[in-house]
Amino acid sequence: MKRVFCFLLILISVFSFAVTINAAELSLSAQAYELYCPDNGEILLSSNASAKLPMASTTKIMTALLALEYAENDNKVVEFTDDMTAEGSSMYLKLGEKVTLDDLAVGMMMQSGNDAANAAAIAISGSIGSFSGLMNQKAEEIGMRDTHFVTPSGLDDDDHYSTAHDMALLMAYALKNRRFAEITSQSSMTVSFIEPADKKVTYPNHNKLLRMYDGCIGGKTGYTDKSGRCLVSAARRDGLTLIAVTLDDRDDWDDHISMYDCGFGKYSSVELKADHPGSIGIVGGAADTVGLFAEPSAPVVTDKADINRIESKLFLPAFVYAPVKKGDIAGKVIYVLDGRKIGESSLRCSEDIDYNDRKRSFTEYIKDLLKWHS
Repeated sequence: MKRVFCFLLILISVFSFAVTINAAELSLSAQAYELYCPDNGEILLSSNASAKLPMASTTKIMTALLALEYAENDNKVVEFTDDMTAEGSSMYLKLGEKVTLDDLAVGMMMQSGNDAANAAAIAISGSIGSFSGLMNQKAEEIGMRDTHFVTPSGLDDDDHYSTAHDMALLMAYALKNRRFAEITSQSSMTVSFIEPADKKVTYPNHNKLLRMYDGCIGGKTGYTDKSGRCLVSAARRDGLTLIAVTLDDRDDWDDHISMYDCGFGKYSSVELKADHPGSIGIVGGAADTVGLFAEPSAPVVTDKADINRIESKLFLPAFVYAPVKKGDIAGKVIYVLDGRKIGESSLRCSEDIDYNDRKRSFTEYIKDLLKWHS
């Protein structure tokens, strides 16, 4: 295929953010932190993010996720029993009361219920130990290489640990679950008990960032004497999603705000578009040309300072041969920054074009070829 290289004017739709803080000026209190962009998998800010540390009740992101995945096929009714009791934060379940797995996830994410975490674990796996195996299996699937789960609640255990980076990966994965994303974004939720049937309890969300930060879409708090204050949160503005994690941080609310201000101030989600010829010639077709349309490119996350340096390259042959079908790929546009490919769009045919049934002489056929080559 003959390739024509053309540098084109990029028509970029940029979602802008006000710059409120410079990344170099950040001074956070956390023992470990990370600002992660799940849109492109890049770490935007981090310190000590691979250190293995206790993560307290942020553990319940995993427990709630597993409960919700299980509930998709079997939202079983769970009766609260003595072996499900736990110290610490609670959704205040009483012996003999019954709720669904989905509602236990609500109790975990709103009220940080250790009782809810134990109840879900035992209902799904029969024991805490068996459920921890599921947690570690899911962690491996997600790519959490430096994490080991022992308890579904996050209560302290020497072998229960994670990293700021791994917890960012977990939150990114969990947000892909529609029900999890819905629950974690709510400032409060009401649980209707199965038994007693007339009992309803509204639980407030402990994640203050939902009220403190415009664009916050969820998160989970955690605290023990050993772990200190832990916080995993997510925020979205104008198409750009960021996840912040702090472990052992006495000033976690303000630190998450500072990280988000830095991230949304420095980075943009960019929709890449490029001019293209609009049509391409056809040899042997019922029409001389066929229209082209560019397949949308996935948004690209980039530093605002780099936006005007993005280049686009057009790869398109001189012509195509009949017949063509609507949607056939005729060429492509590649977007490049500093020699690195950051995006790609296919150029597709916009309609069906059949063969030209009219009989042509050999001379006419050669003239058509020469016309399109020219």
